[in-house]
Amino acid sequence: MTDPISDYLTRIRNAQQAGHRFVEIPASTLKKKITEILYDKGYILKYKFEPTENNQGVIKIALKYDATTKTPVIKNLSRVSTPGLRQYKGKDELPRVLSGLGVAIISTSKGVMTDKEARNLGIGGEVLCEVF
Repeated sequence: MTDPISDYLTRIRNAQQAGHRFVEIPASTLKKKITEILYDKGYILKYKFEPTENNQGVIKIALKYDATTKTPVIKNLSRVSTPGLRQYKGKDELPRVLSGLGVAIISTSKGVMTDKEARNLGIGGEVLCEVF
């Protein structure tokens, strides 16, 4: 697999499109941090990290749907920076997703965080994905 982050995002998109309530994804430190951000911002219902025999672990994510319309809370989940074309942005160039209603997840020198947190700290980094 050349891009584990794209695989992570695709598994979530596919599970939502199929109407699944849970999705299991192979774990990594970066994926765990992205999962925590999605939970903190209210895009997923809950998550759990479970170890496996090969010590890699698995992330179990409970997807969140609208109570009345049964549509997924995550409308768009897109990868910005790819292994073939990395997208680095300075502190003044960080993207605003839906005029601040969405979230861009940024990998910075201080760790993985949202675009708003990076803007408040005055640092830039690699734009991993956008969620709204």
